[in-house]
Amino acid sequence: MKEAASKQIESILKDYHWMMNSIEIIRDSMKDAGEGLTAQYGDSAGMPKAKGSTSDPVYRECVRRERRYSVIQKYEAQISVIQERMHLIRNDREIEVLHWLLEGKSYRWIAMHMGLSHSHIGRIKDSIVKKMSEYVPSVTKGTNDTKLQKHNSAC
Repeated sequence: MKEAASKQIESILKDYHWMMNSIEIIRDSMKDAGEGLTAQYGDSAGMPKAKGSTSDPVYRECVRRERRYSVIQKYEAQISVIQERMHLIRNDREIEVLHWLLEGKSYRWIAMHMGLSHSHIGRIKDSIVKKMSEYVPSVTKGTNDTKLQKHNSAC
């Protein structure tokens, strides 16, 4: 079980930077929900449509955006795994390595920055992963602090 948790945390650490960037970009692109889309009117609107699909561009855009919101929720859930455990890292070197890993830097870049070998950075990262994977978050009842807020559909 701990090995699976370690692999999950290691994977999230590796992907953290691009997931944060994706969340920001997707949220920014979703601000103008449905701008410039109009349903069809007139004679073409009254014509029969193909079964099993809709030709309404507003509906299709709404479905596409709902899928994007579910991607955001998935990324936020993964990112929160790391963010809930960041308080466990107290050693200055580990804090520095964690910071640069979350910024998307390579082991070699971090090693040059800190004046250490890249294999030593790997060992520090392994220590961070071990501490984070051993943590079991406490479940609190009646507070919304630990829960992700549900997104309300734009449609």
